[in-house]
Amino acid sequence: MMIEEISCFEALPLLSLNHVSLLVRSVWTSVRFYEDILGFCLIKRPSSFDFHGAWLFNYGIGIHLLEKESIDEYDTVNEPRPINPKDNHISFQCTDVGLVKSRLEDMGIRYATAVVEEGGIQVDQVFFHDPDGYMIEICNCNNLPVVPIPSCRAIPIIETTRRWQQMTTE
Repeated sequence: MMIEEISCFEALPLLSLNHVSLLVRSVWTSVRFYEDILGFCLIKRPSSFDFHGAWLFNYGIGIHLLEKESIDEYDTVNEPRPINPKDNHISFQCTDVGLVKSRLEDMGIRYATAVVEEGGIQVDQVFFHDPDGYMIEICNCNNLPVVPIPSCRAIPIIETTRRWQQMTTE
């Protein structure tokens, strides 16, 4: 039996996450949520779009909201979707998880928490939903070091890790 060696391709010239695009039932309800809860700001979007939507920006990323009245089988008004940390989600790093929980409680937003531990390092996570049932995670995930697993792509990962470590210590 012969094993064919798979060549490693050079990684694409990616820079960062640009935006996340979400289908929502009501653009304006979602805009208020992302502004009031997560601190995003409404920004201008191209006028050539012929569909209802909105763009928001903060923390170096964008959220693009696209209106579609029936997006899934869950009715988030009558039957809240279960908060499941193993579900698809968008994650944001924060500096104070306790403050996040307090603010969510003040606003009457249901949430679930989890703790991840690795090598004596603890990461606190808070999970909740936006008005359309999309899972949001807020965490202090930057506590965990980025440790590359050796592979054909290890060099770019190591360089990224070095740059990240330099930025966090400056």
